[in-house]
Amino acid sequence: MQTQFGKALNKFSKEDPTLRVKIDPETKETILSGMGELHLEVYIERLNREYGVECVTGQPNVNYKETVNKKAKFDWVHKKQTGGAGQYARVMGFIEPLSEEEQKELGKPCEFDNRCVGTNIPPEYYSSCEKGADDAFVEGALVGAEVEGVRVVLQDGASHAVDSSDMAFRTCMANAVRETMKQADPSILEPVMSVEVEIPSEFQGTVVAALNRRMGMIQSSDVNDDGSGIKIVAEVPLANMFGYSTELRSLTQGKGEFSMEYFKHIQVTRNIQEDLMKQYREKQKDEDAA
Repeated sequence: MQTQFGKALNKFSKEDPTLRVKIDPETKETILSGMGELHLEVYIERLNREYGVECVTGQPNVNYKETVNKKAKFDWVHKKQTGGAGQYARVMGFIEPLSEEEQKELGKPCEFDNRCVGTNIPPEYYSSCEKGADDAFVEGALVGAEVEGVRVVLQDGASHAVDSSDMAFRTCMANAVRETMKQADPSILEPVMSVEVEIPSEFQGTVVAALNRRMGMIQSSDVNDDGSGIKIVAEVPLANMFGYSTELRSLTQGKGEFSMEYFKHIQVTRNIQEDLMKQYREKQKDEDAA
């Protein structure tokens, strides 16, 4: 099935240069881009009819991220007793926000800072604690998204001569960070795109209104030299941009064009955050049931 899928997409993209195929490195989804929804539906139908490949289609997943907005302390114990040797680890410290300047300075979105003194946590387990923090950064507590802008500081802990292990400290640290994030005023960040729209001047009002409906913030609008066309630059959340090419064509009688590129991640509103968390919990329930 996977071979047929690859073969079909390779053939389609060769015969139609307006059909573009890429794999999103963040979500691992195969993304098809084309001239509009109808254009893409034709190829999905051809995949099924000519190659016997049934696809699960929908809007691409948006690459959300998670962060914290205040400092929070943790003192977390991981303890498991099973027949033989059990698992035991304890970590103490705090998490705090990392500013954009600090992230640029570090060259990475999160930091693990080991400030332990003494051997309450044996030094050979420090690397396991860091790996545990990295696990929590890969999959956050709110919607399972990547975490950015967080510093984890390890200050102390405890171990057991028999039951402590690399895995115990790694698990303990990951759980400590995920749970503490919930107490540190966490928020979800969404990608915002810089969108450039070029249209004939007579459509300015309707196009600006449509961008506003998509929660776009107009940054500039420049009329060309002869006054016949206008270029609008806006910042719009990626989640609100799906289906925009079709809408723009219908608003401008096919004369409008747009391009967009990633600008930055910004905090979503509280109600959107609650909706995303609810969707994530339901998805987790369905997966557990399956």
